[in-house]
Amino acid sequence: MKKYLFAFVVFFSLALTRCDVLQELQVPASGRLTKDEIVRGLKEALKVGTNNAISILAKDNGFYLDNEVKIPFPEEVKYVEEKLRTLGFNSLIDDFVRQMNHSAEKAVSKAGPVFYQAIREMTISDAVNILNGPDNAATTYFREKTYPELVNTYKPDIAQVLNQTHLADYWNKVTTVYNKIPFTKKVETDLPQYVTEKTIDGLFVKLAEQEKLIRTDPKARVTDILKKVFASSGH
Repeated sequence: MKKYLFAFVVFFSLALTRCDVLQELQVPASGRLTKDEIVRGLKEALKVGTNNAISILAKDNGFYLDNEVKIPFPEEVKYVEEKLRTLGFNSLIDDFVRQMNHSAEKAVSKAGPVFYQAIREMTISDAVNILNGPDNAATTYFREKTYPELVNTYKPDIAQVLNQTHLADYWNKVTTVYNKIPFTKKVETDLPQYVTEKTIDGLFVKLAEQEKLIRTDPKARVTDILKKVFASSGH
């Protein structure tokens, strides 16, 4: 009797052990992310988000008809716009704002190479922080890593576009008219710098939207690595 009881205990113990092993084997390997997968997933997300943001803004009226990123008359000299509109120069101001936004649309694609370089330089620590960060963590990373270089990259091209589209002429007309008004403060705004900064600000607005979309909407995860990384992160 003891012999049979001992055999039963051994069999039962082996059965439990086997069940534990089977349960471990049934845990999908894909549920665990390697550091390499995290980095690849975040880099892929940044590339997709960058391309989408640039495509949205680079199209006709991408800036001009989007109130979220539309570049307004320079705010530090808003009084110039108000004064000229009261004097009947509405058409001059409207043309100026429209051409300024079209200049940004023509220049915005220059961000691509700058962003791609920042992506290549991303470390494992950067990737983990972005993955576990808020919905705009990648956008914040980009802003910190690329803003000065974006200014240097954009400004010469925007200045050239401003000249090609005669926006510089518009600005000269606007400021010349205003500066002739007695007892007013003379305007000396750096227009290329202003348009450059507003172009970059608009780009980061759209990039943040694209990043949040990838984190929250499975349909926006257009590659296998995006699906794996962001599904595993709990987003």
